[in-house]
Amino acid sequence: MAYDEDLASRIREVVQGEPGLTEKQMFGGLAFLINGNLAVSASGQGGMLLGVDPADTPALVQRPEASRFEMRGREMDGWLRVDTAALATKRQLEAWVSRGVSYARSLPAK
Repeated sequence: MAYDEDLASRIREVVQGEPGLTEKQMFGGLAFLINGNLAVSASGQGGMLLGVDPADTPALVQRPEASRFEMRGREMDGWLRVDTAALATKRQLEAWVSRGVSYARSLPAK
C-alpha cells in the first residue's frame, strides 16, 4: 500500500518552517524528520506513524485511535500508529504532529 499523499501534504503544511526539517521515504511511507530524528510519517500501512517518549506510550495507547507500532511482530514503545479517522480535522492532526515534533526535537541531532 502506498502512503496517503493527502495526509502527507497535510502533515507538510503543519511542519513547514520547522528548523532542521527534512523529508525522506522510509518504511513505505513519507517521513518528516527533525534534525535527523523521525517525528511523523504518512505511513505506507495507513494512518500516521510518530515517535513519542517511550514512557508516554502506555497512556497514549489507551486512546482508541492509537496503537503501538509493530515491527517484525514486535510492538515497540516510543512508536505509535494513529488511525487516519482520528486525523480528520486540522486540530486533531496538529495535536499528534506536535507531539511527534516535540519528541524528535528533544533527541540529539543525528
